Amino acid sequence: MNFDEYQTQASKTTIYDDKYNIIYPSLGLVNEAGEVAGKVKKVLRDNGGIFGTIEREAIKKELGDVLWYMSAVCSDLNINMSDVAKANIDKLNSRLTRGVLGGSGDER
Repeated sequence: MNFDEYQTQASKTTIYDDKYNIIYPSLGLVNEAGEVAGKVKKVLRDNGGIFGTIEREAIKKELGDVLWYMSAVCSDLNINMSDVAKANIDKLNSRLTRGVLGGSGDER
């Protein structure tokens, strides 16, 4: 499945009110990203940093939720996820070519 196919399928499961477009899924995206971080933190605390099958599956589920909310933000903004992915790879390749992968600043 590619990103655009995912986005089409995921949009069929959107149930929030249109008046909350962009806002609702943006808040959900941040929340789910926090849940990913929480699961990673618990692996550090409880498993000495070792990611077993159970931990990986739990994180995979949370990453799926991150993906759903990202898809919803994109849909609300009429942006294809494949365009986001391509633009990001283009940006990263440009930074790699120019030797500025490290550092800070959006426009490096």
